[in-house]
Amino acid sequence: MEVKINRDIRTYTENIFFGLTMRQFIFSILACLIAIFIYFIFKNKLGTEITSWLCIIGVLPFAALGFVKYNGMNAETIFIAIIKSKVLTPKVLVNNPNNYYYELLKEKYRNIEKEGFLNDENTKKSIFARKRRF
Repeated sequence: MEVKINRDIRTYTENIFFGLTMRQFIFSILACLIAIFIYFIFKNKLGTEITSWLCIIGVLPFAALGFVKYNGMNAETIFIAIIKSKVLTPKVLVNNPNNYYYELLKEKYRNIEKEGFLNDENTKKSIFARKRRF
């Protein structure tokens, strides 16, 4: 006798009806009811082809809610995360790095130069050429 055990317990889902989870089964039933409702309302008014397209479009949200899963999140959690990140807290991130060590050195050598210790041009060039390495 063999018992199948998932390697990762967090990915285990219990199949209730027809190999579907309870969530998938409920949303499948809702999708079927919506498709039947749309079909009987628009069949005589719009014709069979357009009504079938309306049924497909009407069923898509329920199919997404029942079957879509991304990074362990259900469809409604994904929609909430998108709304929070794009609408409620939009940010423009600007990267302005500051090299505080270089600024301190520059200020230090400016003070030394004012006092007259750095009059040689080669010394100035070598000190401020280090700026590129920081």
